[in-house]
Amino acid sequence: MRTFHNILVTGGAGFIGSNFIRYVFTKTSFAGRMVNFDKLTYAGNPHSLADIASAYGERYHFVRGDIAESTQVAAALRDHEVDAIIHFAAESHVDRSIHGPGDFIRTNILGTFTLLQAARELWGDRKDVLFHHVSTDEVYGSLGDTGKFLETTAYDPRSPYSASKASSDHLVQAWHHTYGLPITMSNCSNNYGPYHFPEKLIPLMINNLLTGKTLPVYGDGKNVRDWLYVEDHANAIWAIVTKGSIGETYNVGGENEWQNIQLLEVLIETVARLAGRNLADLRNLITYVKDRPGHDRRYAINCHKLKTELGWAPSVTFEQGIEKTVQWYLDNQAWVAQVTSGDYRKWVDANYARR
Repeated sequence: MRTFHNILVTGGAGFIGSNFIRYVFTKTSFAGRMVNFDKLTYAGNPHSLADIASAYGERYHFVRGDIAESTQVAAALRDHEVDAIIHFAAESHVDRSIHGPGDFIRTNILGTFTLLQAARELWGDRKDVLFHHVSTDEVYGSLGDTGKFLETTAYDPRSPYSASKASSDHLVQAWHHTYGLPITMSNCSNNYGPYHFPEKLIPLMINNLLTGKTLPVYGDGKNVRDWLYVEDHANAIWAIVTKGSIGETYNVGGENEWQNIQLLEVLIETVARLAGRNLADLRNLITYVKDRPGHDRRYAINCHKLKTELGWAPSVTFEQGIEKTVQWYLDNQAWVAQVTSGDYRKWVDANYARR
């Protein structure tokens, strides 16, 4: 099993990154230092880890920085003597990529290149280091009614977002094969859970249900996604980082396929029960809207390799995960109001200086 002293997590103030940092500190035997390197864009929230910062003192350090700025990245790696990089940082919302692809090209492609170069320059020929790249199942394109994505499935990205992530995946593999950089990679299905910025499907629908807003459903609502509880994803990444084979890719799935409209029904029933709302009134909020361009019909992950080689398995059923997620949002309405406030972004800029 590999061990590291100083881990740099890019995008650690975002949804999956913050849950990963929390998981490592609270659920593993990691005894080193974690550096959270985050640009703090609209979806980054340093408050998501305020309790971790308080509890773990000097073992947790936050740096506000941009992965596409080489001097910032090099300084962070050097100053903190980083021996592992866990790369979450990415622009990740498909709709935003359709309307503004430039940010996705800069962050997801140029940012990954910048990290790879900085790591190679700092580490040289060292083999006791690791660059782990977190990617998405969307790079594989769209499935029909049957079959699942394997690690060997050919790439077929359909949106600016998935194309940018596919490009970054290829860069990571190229730096391993060309320069010998020790890497591992993971491609995951849709995540859900606490601390998720309310623009993605599940937190958006929960927030709209609680505030009486319409529930927009693309097309016929029958697009299928595989849903992965975010703590299970964190567990999988830690298994890959500590035990995975160098140069290998591992698919991470929740083994929970749901049509969007079926998922929404589960959310409606759960919110009605936990929040004491009228079920019929909530169902009346459903509104079908024009499908988005290039909307992939179905994703599904085969995670047999991860389960058999590294002994990973999901810890919760989908129903259990949804219940935990809805309850978290009910208990943390102040967090939702905070991250969606324009005043909050001003506060971030005033209190977290850019590197």
